[in-house]
Amino acid sequence: MGDETSGLAVTIPDGQLAAQAAPLVDKLVSDQIASKLAAGDPTLWGPAAEPEASIRLSWTTLHKSSRPLIGEIEALREELRGEGVDRVVLAGMGGSSLAPEVITRTEGEALTVLDTTDPGQVADALAGDLTRTVLVVSSKSGGTVETDSHRRIFAKAFAEAGVDAARRIVVVTDPGSPLAQLAENEGYRKVFLADPHVGGRYSALTAFGLVPAGLAGADVARLLDQAAAAAQVLGGDDADNPALRLAAAWGAAHANGAEKVVLATTDSGGLDSLPGFPDWAEQLIAESTGKQGTGLLPVAVESADAPGFADAGADATPVAVGPATGAAKIATSGSLGAQFLLWEFATAIAGRLLGINPFDQPDVEAAKAAARSLLDNPAALGGGETPSTVDGAVEVFAPAGVSGEGTLTDVLTEFFATAPEHGYLAVQAYLDRLDDASASLLRSELARRTGLQTTFGWGPRFLHSTGQYHKGGHQNGIFLQITGAAEHDLDVPDRPYTLGTLQHAQALGDGQVLTGRGRPVLRLHLTDRAAGLAQLVRAIQAIQEVGDR
Repeated sequence: MGDETSGLAVTIPDGQLAAQAAPLVDKLVSDQIASKLAAGDPTLWGPAAEPEASIRLSWTTLHKSSRPLIGEIEALREELRGEGVDRVVLAGMGGSSLAPEVITRTEGEALTVLDTTDPGQVADALAGDLTRTVLVVSSKSGGTVETDSHRRIFAKAFAEAGVDAARRIVVVTDPGSPLAQLAENEGYRKVFLADPHVGGRYSALTAFGLVPAGLAGADVARLLDQAAAAAQVLGGDDADNPALRLAAAWGAAHANGAEKVVLATTDSGGLDSLPGFPDWAEQLIAESTGKQGTGLLPVAVESADAPGFADAGADATPVAVGPATGAAKIATSGSLGAQFLLWEFATAIAGRLLGINPFDQPDVEAAKAAARSLLDNPAALGGGETPSTVDGAVEVFAPAGVSGEGTLTDVLTEFFATAPEHGYLAVQAYLDRLDDASASLLRSELARRTGLQTTFGWGPRFLHSTGQYHKGGHQNGIFLQITGAAEHDLDVPDRPYTLGTLQHAQALGDGQVLTGRGRPVLRLHLTDRAAGLAQLVRAIQAIQEVGDR
């Protein structure tokens, strides 16, 4: 059910789930939750959440307040194109990168996204034609270490290429931030100030989403038009409100033990096809709901035929972004701007149903602090670790309770056995998501072999999204870290570390925090990335499928 004007609809093909969700929808309607949310009522999540909610609800009206950005973006794009600058590189993490990426992918526009500390991936971006390049630096504070590193590296590269760096750097940040001050001091080309009353994961329709996408050529005016049409529906206290239906279905499923939400795009390329949307929704849901030992774990998968979706068990709810095909128990449809707003409304409302504050991220800082501590103590990163075993190009660092002995297949089999019933496996690849793209194929193969709901995240990108759930959500995950030797490292100008060192510190820091919370972490370090990945695939394929045991 939904609205013909916005094209927005949520269907619940699973009759049992629809029946369980109906009373929740009725209660949300009678409590006028949709209209209160649209009006920015900060009391919806209880007294403890009210101070945070009171400064985090401007996203509900961005379809109106972001309008002035359209002309500014178009004017800068035309200026740049007139100077022969038509290659856009985005330095941003989490919500600052995932929304622009899905916008440009949906519209078929080119955008180079840097949300990594992998030196190889950053070097690839540097290898592009810098005379045609503009760098968009997106960070609410400017203190994001990955983004600051990218800015420093590109500023130096521009200068070495004879390009005026200040004329090629555009900043998106909050008013009064250190980055805004830096941009003024350095004379950067333009500073776009975002609404400070919007958290990063709800920022798709702020300057963080619109500026890089618009500079790359996306039609951001149309995106806001789509959201405006959806807003009329999503703010209504009506049982057909798609956001109420989606949130209630999630809440009902969670109450029955299905705390995982498996996401797949099911449209094969029509006008409403949204490539990459599950990755954006993943960070929204995980960081918003995964706290206080509860939450919804989003599992982004390859298709409706993929393991985890097609064979989802009682602990998971398959959700189609597109037509309700295969095993889908819920399906959403609509344009990209409409769906951005739908999923944001539904996630905020789900927070109310779960009894948590959907606008804070209390556990994200722990991994950052651990990484900083390691960077401040280079000796801890200097190779003092001793592998449990070495198998070919793979060094194995086994957690307590796993012997780490035998072949790589033996170690993996023993590790997977540590997962609790209805637990999940998180694969964390601190690699190059372009050159090492084959690593993403591990997700489906591991899900098939283990029978566990399996997530896949590129490190350190996932630290700004599912990383919150890993530490704060349901404590039933096991974690497979994959790190790799860097063939060529990159210095970070005016910093005492390289990108490779930073990447290593982020992996070890997050692993330490997870281990400290009693979660098993198996790290596999690839001394040769290509050979190690091929070896890992063979080792996984040698594991007997769960259905054959």
